Amino acid sequence: MKKFLLFVILIIPFLNVNAQGIGELAPTKPPDIFPDNAIGADIIFSESGFGLGAFYRHQFNQKITGFADFSISEAKDPQEFTYVDYFGNTYTYGKINRAFLLPVNLGVQYRLFENDIYDNLRPYINIGIGPAIVLTTPYDREFFNAFHAAKLYPTLGGYIGLGANIGINKKNLLGINIRYYEIHLFNKGIEILQNKLENDLGGFFITVNIGTMY
Repeated sequence: MKKFLLFVILIIPFLNVNAQGIGELAPTKPPDIFPDNAIGADIIFSESGFGLGAFYRHQFNQKITGFADFSISEAKDPQEFTYVDYFGNTYTYGKINRAFLLPVNLGVQYRLFENDIYDNLRPYINIGIGPAIVLTTPYDREFFNAFHAAKLYPTLGGYIGLGANIGINKKNLLGINIRYYEIHLFNKGIEILQNKLENDLGGFFITVNIGTMY
């Protein structure tokens, strides 16, 4: 969680939000009308590392937007501890498998405070649900070579989130979203650390959205 707070502190100065646009009075000009569709990429930060994703959004009205997204990110056991040796090599004691999350979600995004905050900051809540795959590879093999022995575990997942789109550019989309993912395996679980099975994967993720509206 310390990583999340540090990241938020670092990114706030670059958001370029006009503070005068936030207040209790309604905007004096008509609200901006943004294009109905958006497509782009997600850059994902979590306590397990980094991830990448892609999204498509369609705005049904000024408050409700439907979306589909896909991502891939690493999952780790909360008890993992990585050692760095004298030569700079890293090793996680007791680790059996690397694990990766590949969820596909369909969901709804609901805009908040559209009459109270200027359009250069458009906060929203969102919820998504859909199929997911948990992929594991042997930790004792080289990273890319280990994918030859990968195992797939299909399941279901989803998330709830709070975010905001930033800026009034009608072409380029920039946003940030804090999400809590839940991915549950219905079998006995996967072994990330030796002799320890994990059924529930996910956690908090910070996602930076970069895309194009049309």
